[in-house]
Amino acid sequence: MNELLVALFDHNRWANLRLIDACAELDAARLSESVVGTYGAIADTLVHLVAAEGRYVAGLGDRSGRARAISEANPFPGFDALQEHAAWSGGWLIDFATTAEGDPIREDDWSGEIERLPTSLFLTQAINHATEHRAQIATILTQLGIEPPEMDGWRWAFETRDIG
Repeated sequence: MNELLVALFDHNRWANLRLIDACAELDAARLSESVVGTYGAIADTLVHLVAAEGRYVAGLGDRSGRARAISEANPFPGFDALQEHAAWSGGWLIDFATTAEGDPIREDDWSGEIERLPTSLFLTQAINHATEHRAQIATILTQLGIEPPEMDGWRWAFETRDIG
C-alpha cells in the first residue's frame, strides 16, 4: 500500500467534506457571493470542485457512471448530494491510491475526444484543483466576515491521526 499517497487523498476528502459542511450553514444570499479572482459564487465553486473530482475518478477508470453524477451543467444539487458525492469520489481516490503503481497512461473522453493522459496527471490535478478551489471559497468567506473552517494538513492530522 502506498501509505503516503493514501494520506494525501484522505486529507483531500476530509478537507472537501469539512468545507461542504461549513457552507451548508450559509443562506442562499451568501452562497451566491463571489469575489474577484475566484471561480465564482460559493455554490458554483462547490459544484465545480465536486464535479471535477468525479471527472478525475472517471478518467482513472470508474465506468459506473456515478463519477459524473454531479455536473456544472445542472442546477445546484443540494448539500446532501454534494456531501455524498464528495465522500464517494474521495473514497474512490483513497482506494485507488492503495494499489497505485507506476504511471500508466489512461484513456478518457475529454471534450468529445479521447485523450491519452498519465495517471499522475489525474492524481496531481485532483489534489491541486481541490486545494485551489477550497482556498477560493475560504477567501470569499473571509471577505464576508465569516471564519472559514480550518482545512490544512495540521488540523487534519490532529483530528484524524493519533498525533499530539
